[in-house]
Amino acid sequence: MALAIRLSRGGRKARPFYRIVVADKRMPRDGRYIEKLGTYNPLLANDDENRVKLVEDRIKYWLSQGAKPSERVAIFLGKAGIIDMPAQPNRPNKSAPGEKAKMLIEEKEEKRKAAAEAAKAAEEEAKAAAAAEAEAPAEEAPAAEAEAPAEEAAAEEKPAE
Repeated sequence: MALAIRLSRGGRKARPFYRIVVADKRMPRDGRYIEKLGTYNPLLANDDENRVKLVEDRIKYWLSQGAKPSERVAIFLGKAGIIDMPAQPNRPNKSAPGEKAKMLIEEKEEKRKAAAEAAKAAEEEAKAAAAAEAEAPAEEAPAAEAEAPAEEAAAEEKPAE
């Protein structure tokens, strides 16, 4: 018979409470179990001593009988010093956003880039317009001064005739 040391859920909706049990692997999660080996209350603080309670001598007995702890229970047992701390795999895909979220992120990124490019283009246009305004009055002033003496000279010639 294949034995597993695993969690069996109890408690009501949104208020989980788990028993740490040894059970046949073929039994359902919350179904029949052989022996209760402890409890786990995830609602308590991480440093609370009542968060995880273990019956060490019975756990050691069942481990000697070939029971395999689940991943979560193995972490509890490793922290308690009953077994070596297991390697905890990195699961980046589990926390990755879904396809719709990825699409929304891409759309936002495209809009942000387009807005940045539009702002940059507007800034360049403003600089070009400011430079053109700075150059235009400097060019117009000498031209206006050159036209003014010519007009005065033409005006002076007409009364002289």
